[in-house]
Amino acid sequence: MTVHSQVDSCSSSFLPLPFNASQLNCRPVWRNFILRYSQNRDNTLSIILSAVYTSGWVGIGFSSDGMMTGASAMVGWIDIGGRANIRQFYLRGQTSSEVMVDQGQLLETRVAPAVILYGNNIYLAFQLNVSAPMAHQLLLFALSTATPVEFYLMEHDDKASVSFDFSVGTVAEPSYPNQLKRNHGALAILGWGVLLPVGAVVARYCRIWDPMWYYLHVIVQFAGFLAGFAGVVAGIALRGRLHSDVTLHRGLGIFILVLGILQVTAFFVRPGKGSKIRKHWNWYHHWVGSLVVFLAAINIALGIQVGDAGNSWKVGYGIILAIILIAVALLESMRWWSRLSEKTAELPAF
Repeated sequence: MTVHSQVDSCSSSFLPLPFNASQLNCRPVWRNFILRYSQNRDNTLSIILSAVYTSGWVGIGFSSDGMMTGASAMVGWIDIGGRANIRQFYLRGQTSSEVMVDQGQLLETRVAPAVILYGNNIYLAFQLNVSAPMAHQLLLFALSTATPVEFYLMEHDDKASVSFDFSVGTVAEPSYPNQLKRNHGALAILGWGVLLPVGAVVARYCRIWDPMWYYLHVIVQFAGFLAGFAGVVAGIALRGRLHSDVTLHRGLGIFILVLGILQVTAFFVRPGKGSKIRKHWNWYHHWVGSLVVFLAAINIALGIQVGDAGNSWKVGYGIILAIILIAVALLESMRWWSRLSEKTAELPAF
């Protein structure tokens, strides 16, 4: 249904049947999104979501933790042929292929959901059966200018998560552990991404200062491991708060932590210089340590990506990584040049 009118507001009187305007509360919730709602004694929740519309889709999701993954959403749009569509989607993951049509945990009533174009706005109207009167609920709002084809939703252009209290109609920012998220990232970068590489550089290029290089190497590596371990603890706490689905990042983090523990353990069983297995221990310690540093760099970049940390984190870690790589390249060049000079000096003059 398409009707021409002015921009929507809570004072607008038009609403699609069977929803009664006099029984609906109205609150602006995000940008130009307006939420109308009511609950009756039978625990039926009536909702009308309106938003300025030109093309694409508009959606409202119900989440247990304020995150997209695991949420159920009602999404409406007008297709290329002018037909109105509204469907429930289950947000199984963060990619379009993981957004499943006609699935989800929202129990719709026998009243058919509706989508209406009215002036510059699109209205999504639907009813849900809820087990008890709904009060505080984490809601997701999203929009995209890309029109779905065969119920395939393209990625949203913008999104928001709010905490909405249906009992009194208040809108608030969700309780999101931003500080814990920042602590997890900062500790991981400091421990796995800065101190461990610096300790490895000391072990490889500072042996001329024997035995000072060894003590410096041990101190830096232990400090790096402790900071990295604290980052892992913060990550575990963060997952407990968000229930986020970051399988690859979490799996790599656990593997890196296990390798780090093995490195620490190896320090306490380090054989003496005269031992026959000392060279095997050195080989193991070198390559496992190198693997930890390499995988840590990958996992930090992955964590910044899946955590949607923003450009400041990407640029900051990029600068740190560039400084380390440039320093290693220069020190390695100097090392090879020194060895080449020594071999040249040992050659006979004739």
